[in-house]
Amino acid sequence: MRELTGSFFILAGAIFLFSAGFGLLRMPDAYTRIQAGTKATTLGNVLVLAGVAIDQPHWAPRLALVIGFVLLSNPVSSHALSRAAWLAHTPMTPATVIDALADEKRRDAADGRT
Repeated sequence: MRELTGSFFILAGAIFLFSAGFGLLRMPDAYTRIQAGTKATTLGNVLVLAGVAIDQPHWAPRLALVIGFVLLSNPVSSHALSRAAWLAHTPMTPATVIDALADEKRRDAADGRT
């Protein structure tokens, strides 16, 4: 039963990792690719690692540390990548309606803040 449950988690994680790769191909610009890749890979990695932890309980403490690292580092790195892309003036898709960071920068400039 433990093997079946672990295998199910690993399969679910693999599906999310596949969808992340598919999202990278389908999304129109760098910002949406970063978002698609980050959300799906975070969940996919966590599910795969949880599946291995269920299947191999003696690895669970180490895998819990890896899961914690993934949960902390993936969102932080994607934020840093998107901010760097914005600062490098990477173009957004024409379908993008709101650029919240540009709006905030304009508001700060109008208020005299830098």
